[in-house]
Amino acid sequence: MSVYKSIMQGLTEAADYQQGKIKARKTKLTIKPVDTFNTNEIKRIREKTGLSQVIFAGSMGVSPKTVEAWENGRNKPEGASRRLLEIVRDDPAFLTRFQA
Repeated sequence: MSVYKSIMQGLTEAADYQQGKIKARKTKLTIKPVDTFNTNEIKRIREKTGLSQVIFAGSMGVSPKTVEAWENGRNKPEGASRRLLEIVRDDPAFLTRFQA
């Protein structure tokens, strides 16, 4: 379906819904809570990738000092970094897909 047809279909459905001609489709999502990681888990995740702290940090979008602080327990990953650590834990090759 072309972009134009998709947009037109969406607009038609929105107008039909507004006029009471159709019921809204609903999708229920449950978002899994973000895991927390201790120093050993973070180091183990990084080691499974086969990356140094510097390369791992660049792939995660943080500084090498940040990864060092995580692994030494001086700091803890927060927010998106925790979610990304979950992804990398479950798929250690994930970060290598983005290397040039």
